Amino acid sequence: MLTQAQLEELTERARQMRGHIIRMLSASKSGHPGGSLSAVDLLAYLYFHKMKIDPKNPQMPDRDRFILSKGHAAPVLYAALAEKGYFEMDLIDTLRQFKSKLQGHPDMWKTPGVDISSGSLGQGLSVGNGIAIAGKMDQKPYRVYVLIGDGESQEGQIWEATMTSVHNKLDNLTAFLDYNHLQIDGKVEDVKSFTDPAARFAAFGWHVIDIDGHNLNEIDQAISEAEQTKGKPTMIIMHTVKGKGCSFMENQAGWHGKAPNAEETEKALKEFGLC
Repeated sequence: MLTQAQLEELTERARQMRGHIIRMLSASKSGHPGGSLSAVDLLAYLYFHKMKIDPKNPQMPDRDRFILSKGHAAPVLYAALAEKGYFEMDLIDTLRQFKSKLQGHPDMWKTPGVDISSGSLGQGLSVGNGIAIAGKMDQKPYRVYVLIGDGESQEGQIWEATMTSVHNKLDNLTAFLDYNHLQIDGKVEDVKSFTDPAARFAAFGWHVIDIDGHNLNEIDQAISEAEQTKGKPTMIIMHTVKGKGCSFMENQAGWHGKAPNAEETEKALKEFGLC
């Protein structure tokens, strides 16, 4: 269980990260706010409490790895990296600009702290498997964390990778499903049925945990349980709200890939208490 001081720090980090996301999307006039805001609390927890990482040494061999499989949610990753000190904060105003370090999808060759380039949906779990297998072979202590989307989970490669994770007993791998029920074309269930993902992953042999993806204590407890689970990977189903924290974006599929204008930006930042 997080202490009160830890909870307050992580809550504040998450609040600042939500502000960074809105500001960078407003500056770029393009990007993906909905699925970035739904994942803020997880990344705040991982980057400011859990992962063994060093912004001064981004390629530290034994560092924990984070893979953003749903790469279009790059703003949440950039917000975490900027807040952590991997690069200067003013870079967030260059999102999606030509030659910027912060492209529309994460680029491991451009951005310090990005462990793998992503964006082609469905591939992140396969990459996570490879890194986790390498860790096992090299007897390394690092853990691998992979964030996938619910709409992304309509990709067949996710399920091939799901079998691979179990076959190789990757207990050093923890995956998170950002289960916000919306994708670019509307409700996930309407586009391609994806009911009861917990039962689906359990049927493949994963250890599965259901949580409120915006509750930091539940995130903490679930990851601790994953660390104690041996012989199989853990899937944490995070029940989240697309656009979390911004009243006019919450549960609106239209905000999957649309940037806020100046008036909307001001309103969002006021709701976050940042202006």
